[in-house]
Amino acid sequence: MLEPQGTLFFLLLMMAFGALVIWLVLTKQVVFRVLAACLAFIPAMVFGIAAVNKYYDYYQTWGALFSDLSGQAQSIPHLSAASLKRDGSLRQQISSTNAGLDAQFGALFSTTVTGPRSHITRQVYVYLPPQYFAKAYANYRFPAIELLHGAPGQPATWVNVMNVIPIYLNLLAEHKASPAVLVMPDTDGGLQYSLQCLNDPHGLQDMTFVGTEVPNWAAANLRVQRPGLMWGIAGYSEGGFCAANIGLQDAHRFGYVGVESGYFAPDASQVPTGGRAGGKPHDINVFAHDKRLLEINTPDEYIQNVPVGVPQFFLAAGADDLSDVQNAEYFRQLLLLRVADVPPVDIVSGGGHQAMVWRSALTPMLEWMTAGLSWQVQHFAAAEAGKQPTAHHAHSARKANDLAPKTAHTAVPRATV
Repeated sequence: MLEPQGTLFFLLLMMAFGALVIWLVLTKQVVFRVLAACLAFIPAMVFGIAAVNKYYDYYQTWGALFSDLSGQAQSIPHLSAASLKRDGSLRQQISSTNAGLDAQFGALFSTTVTGPRSHITRQVYVYLPPQYFAKAYANYRFPAIELLHGAPGQPATWVNVMNVIPIYLNLLAEHKASPAVLVMPDTDGGLQYSLQCLNDPHGLQDMTFVGTEVPNWAAANLRVQRPGLMWGIAGYSEGGFCAANIGLQDAHRFGYVGVESGYFAPDASQVPTGGRAGGKPHDINVFAHDKRLLEINTPDEYIQNVPVGVPQFFLAAGADDLSDVQNAEYFRQLLLLRVADVPPVDIVSGGGHQAMVWRSALTPMLEWMTAGLSWQVQHFAAAEAGKQPTAHHAHSARKANDLAPKTAHTAVPRATV
């Protein structure tokens, strides 16, 4: 009841504000009237912030609020690339408990990645599924999904707010999803920025870092496939735009794209002054003076002229946000001009541009994407062995499209593990 969205918490704030207002009215001394007015501002401000948080259904617990604002998903190990390459000791590097827990729940850790071309250094979260630690998968290179947060946001948001790990574990336990490694990079470099994963002609090369250097780092340091058809990329809000834009421009590096409440034309970016981490943010239209680059980085435009094939797309939006729904439906129509089979937009009822919509859409998106990625791995292995894909492989391919919902669904709370 005292959680950030609890009714009791809102009532306590209202009572505190009311008591201070009464004190302000009844007290005769000027100093106490000023003090009461100043103190009354605090619960009023907190009430406003809490109301916004409740509307967007963002932080559901105080722990999630503290962890996300501090940039930490509880207490997870931070590993270097050097320790990751010593794969024989990876379990000991990640977990301080025992192998049984890794095999049951998988493992989450953070690391720091520096892009050799972009020269960007940022935090990346990685989740290894339980199968990563199973003997049966000892020589298996997993497909991977890169998850991109919105703005403001950071990698920990996927864990603290989106609940991606318990949602994914439930799907794995119910055999509704296939194992894949989840890679969650910091796409903005700070809560005050909104870079939109764009390569600024005169500044930060954010797309290069997110779309090229992070997947390359993962392939070099983890047991995952090289970027290609066995990689997916997905995001919500700004991260949805990033996923669509990168997925179209780097179609040879990503086979599957998930867009939740995303948009399909860049907004003004908030970038650090001088392109340096920690710099004061300022607004800029990155491609204001380059119409060609603007068209390339506008998925609505680029998809009509893209010179090669496009990856498969999953689109989702909250029913209460008509703009998000219309954007997704319009982009799907453009996709149908290039791809014969595009799943219908997953319209989540009971929400708009909110975290509850993105959490709800995660389940069908992960079902759809991991089924497709698993089929690509099997298909590639069969091709290398000189065999034709089996009936099971063909079934998995159909499942990748069949799993996408055909009608709107009602968002319901997901069970936790």
